[in-house]
Amino acid sequence: MKNFSTSSSRLLAAAMFCGVTAVSAHAKPIVCEFKPNAPDSHTVVKGDTLWDISGTFLDKPWCWPQVWGMNKEEIANPHWIYPGQIVWFDREAGRLRLGNKVGGDGSTGDMRLGPQLRTEGLGKEAVRSIPSGVIEPFLTQPLIIEDDEMANAPRILATRGGHVFIGKGDKAYVRGDLKGGTSFQVFRPGKPLKDPLTQKVVAQEAFYLGTLKLETESKEVGGVHTFVVAAAKEEMGKGDMLMAMPPMPMQNYVPHPPEVDVHANVLAVYNGVTHAGQNQVVSINRGKIDGLDVGAVLQLYHRGDTVTEPGSSTGRYGTAGKMVKLPDEEVGSLFIFRVFKHVSYGLIMQVTEPIVVGDVAKTAE
Repeated sequence: MKNFSTSSSRLLAAAMFCGVTAVSAHAKPIVCEFKPNAPDSHTVVKGDTLWDISGTFLDKPWCWPQVWGMNKEEIANPHWIYPGQIVWFDREAGRLRLGNKVGGDGSTGDMRLGPQLRTEGLGKEAVRSIPSGVIEPFLTQPLIIEDDEMANAPRILATRGGHVFIGKGDKAYVRGDLKGGTSFQVFRPGKPLKDPLTQKVVAQEAFYLGTLKLETESKEVGGVHTFVVAAAKEEMGKGDMLMAMPPMPMQNYVPHPPEVDVHANVLAVYNGVTHAGQNQVVSINRGKIDGLDVGAVLQLYHRGDTVTEPGSSTGRYGTAGKMVKLPDEEVGSLFIFRVFKHVSYGLIMQVTEPIVVGDVAKTAE
């Protein structure tokens, strides 16, 4: 293979970007460059992620869709890459290709294909976008409660025996419209999430308590239903609310830039701590209505301080100059894995300094 110089890699990457439909014209063009020391190939092993593999070849791991030539549908429903396959760096084309080991001697054959769909073992052996173990609890638990959900949620009316709190196997009596559901998550409204800049409440967090299973549904409109506690993470009792259990499989979206320019701020660090590092979860004040989707990657920045420019000296103490904002400083990247209307949750993938509330998350430049 011919050597792929840094300058030629930039040209090819720019050419590739122009031909890819995965990114909207409304978003800023992102320059995708291969690393100067990118290997000729990588053998996929168990535990690899798309983020890891793409980071082996690319300066920006979220450039993965561009080098494969994926469209929007393929990003949302990616083909699968499996352990044992070979990812080849086609330096002349500026693309990644997929091959397989052939023969008993361990030799390889370059099949020159894109990622292929396999049905056997789907979801078990296939390479994931990111380490899924960290975010799995966030995929199945209520995190944000919308206004209409709060107003119409069924509630625990009473507990058997008048217990203040109930646990696994105990009965609960619920009133409200079940809408045909039989399995529900129990939650209690948590703290409101406030925009760090405007202090406006943008969402209400939900405090997950456990799950209830329907035992007997009332035959009367507005009647009382009987439930049994299937699992209890925290104590639950009278007044706590129910939300239908959503089918939330791990969405294996390919890491990609958002379709539109996004400028967000960190709302909160999960678990109420003040700082977040790599592989920790934060919420931001942008969601579906702002163009975010699962798999979007944002750059994280420490928000620059606003300082006073020194003014000319007049009188005894002088006068202050105008207010000037210092530049935001890039410190890491954020993979968006769950999106609500106004709020999204992301996993910090890489970070050089701890992330705090108010830090900036925006489309990569």
